Amino acid sequence: MGVSDQKSLLADVDGAMCPARLVLEHVTSRWGVLILTALRERSYRFSELRRRVGGVSEKMLTQTLQTLERDGFVHRDAKPVIPPRVDYSLTDLGEEAARQVWELARWTDARVPAVQEARARYDEARREAAAESSQ
Repeated sequence: MGVSDQKSLLADVDGAMCPARLVLEHVTSRWGVLILTALRERSYRFSELRRRVGGVSEKMLTQTLQTLERDGFVHRDAKPVIPPRVDYSLTDLGEEAARQVWELARWTDARVPAVQEARARYDEARREAAAESSQ
């Protein structure tokens, strides 16, 4: 059965057992987004990628790379040299996913002021409501 023959999973993405939900979680996780967008630039060695994606622990980077590799988004190229050299890059599927999350990241960056304004309005309304209820 080809991709075009398969029933869309989007209608069931809110279902607990939907396979698309897990893929969506991997691609849009905090570290998944940052790793995919970093790998859009070029391939990275593990330590380079860890520096590039600030704040990620070695454990989380390892786990996220393994998950993205398992899902077919990241290619791990281990070279049999001493010391060992491992490079990470995007697969074709990973390039496609990275383009999508990059657009989301760009939109998010552009909309931060609007989000900050909404938060300020919300917080002010909460403070006012709390002050009124304590009187």
